[in-house]
Amino acid sequence: MNTVRDHLILLVFALLLFIPFLGSVHLFDWDEINFAESAREMLLTGEWWRVTINFEPFWEKPPLFFWLQALSMRLFGVTEFAARLPNALCGIATLKVLYEIGRQWHGKRFAWLWVFLYAGSFLPHLYFKSAIIDPWFNLFIFLAVYTIFYISEHAKKNQIKLGFIGGLLIGLAILTKGPVGLLILGLTFMVWLVHTHFKSVPSLKVIGVFGATALVVSSVWFGFETIQNGPWFITEFVEYQINLFLNPVAGHQQPFFYHFVVVLLGCFPLSALALPAFSNRFNGDSFKLSMWMKYLFWVVLILFSLVTTKIVHYSSMAYLPLSYLATLAVIQSLEKNRIKNWVRLWILAQGAVIAFALILTPILLSNMNLLTDRITDPFVLGNLASAVEPVGWEWIIGTMYFGVCLSSYFLLKTDPYRGLLILSIGTALTIFSTMISIVPLIESVSQRSAITFFENHADEESYKATYGYKSYAPYFYGKVTPETALKLPISKNSKLDKPAYVSVMIKRNDRFLEEFPSAEKLSEKGGYVFYRLPPTLP
Repeated sequence: MNTVRDHLILLVFALLLFIPFLGSVHLFDWDEINFAESAREMLLTGEWWRVTINFEPFWEKPPLFFWLQALSMRLFGVTEFAARLPNALCGIATLKVLYEIGRQWHGKRFAWLWVFLYAGSFLPHLYFKSAIIDPWFNLFIFLAVYTIFYISEHAKKNQIKLGFIGGLLIGLAILTKGPVGLLILGLTFMVWLVHTHFKSVPSLKVIGVFGATALVVSSVWFGFETIQNGPWFITEFVEYQINLFLNPVAGHQQPFFYHFVVVLLGCFPLSALALPAFSNRFNGDSFKLSMWMKYLFWVVLILFSLVTTKIVHYSSMAYLPLSYLATLAVIQSLEKNRIKNWVRLWILAQGAVIAFALILTPILLSNMNLLTDRITDPFVLGNLASAVEPVGWEWIIGTMYFGVCLSSYFLLKTDPYRGLLILSIGTALTIFSTMISIVPLIESVSQRSAITFFENHADEESYKATYGYKSYAPYFYGKVTPETALKLPISKNSKLDKPAYVSVMIKRNDRFLEEFPSAEKLSEKGGYVFYRLPPTLP
């Protein structure tokens, strides 16, 4: 009964943390709008087996996450809330998984601490309020790795059943984001095999069941698509994945250490608490789960550091194993009733930087002259000019967060468990407050004016396009249909049988007018100039 009660408490906690205000801000370009638009097009066309963007084949991702979004949109309408709801539900599922694994191996104290640390860290928490693919992808891989760990290290019975479950999970991961899920699992397993000198390899029957199940599950789409439309779509998909690994996508060429910095700074305070787990003095656990979590963590970081295209989401798979190592390091420190002084100092220093940023952002947006006097870029100046005036109290969020970090600094020395709870819950509440007060301010100076333009003309039978920059906002917020989808970027050679509404980056305005001298200027806001182009065909 106590376990049932704990799960109910956890469910309510997660619901309150992830569901409220989920649709309070527009989808952020790039990936959020891209994925939501693919789901919207599924509903509009009824074509659930082929992923499209702008009603053309989109071979970059498999369809499972888009199916979840489309189902959510069918229930709740085509909204930001519906686009993000699948990941909020993933957040609930993830916390319950962490609790159950933690309780099984370490007891309830560890389980609750693991939940609070994960929910109370910045990037792990924020991903559950997004509309990107990675949270579900990461959960499937994490559970698949855990299943293989259990088969390899502990299971004496039901290995065939566990092999089937592991294959099912990795099959779902492949349907979510592609074969890279199998690559991560395979590399982690190979590292374990090398480390153990190939002494306890699972039976061929178990490996066969695992592989056959993964193949069957992933073939639900890969196989069906090939049978229906031939191999070209799958070929394009595979070539795109290889290209991501070998060549940098424009704007995503970063230094080798990029993902190390993202994890270290973005996963605060989880990352700071995990640092002792990577020292030579760290003992790990007696049942080798910590060993597998280290394998998984390093495989992800090294693999995506070697990949030429570096996008912040790629290393998010490292958050789950990192969270286990952090919790284990904390529990071992709690047994000694102290957190290392340098860890406390790290938490205070990094927490102070984050708090300062949260204080400074709304203050700067309230005093635009402090920014505009030092900026010459017309696009940036236009965006800043469109900022929504802060209410005036937003800076309190950062001030209170500094108080949380300062209190934790002292409590981690005298009452570590209480200090950790205050730090985790305080961070979670800070993220929650930031999402409903400060993030809308940031969105107002980045994309809102362009999105509002397309929303205002969404119900008109017209084309929608951008000029001088690329965005999926015209598709999703302009409610583009197969009849109003421009198959090529708009240019002077475009033949229009209906009017087109175009958002032009202000830096490209002169060039646009040279191409379209008949364009009717409608307005200018937020670094964009908005035009109506008349039809060019009778």
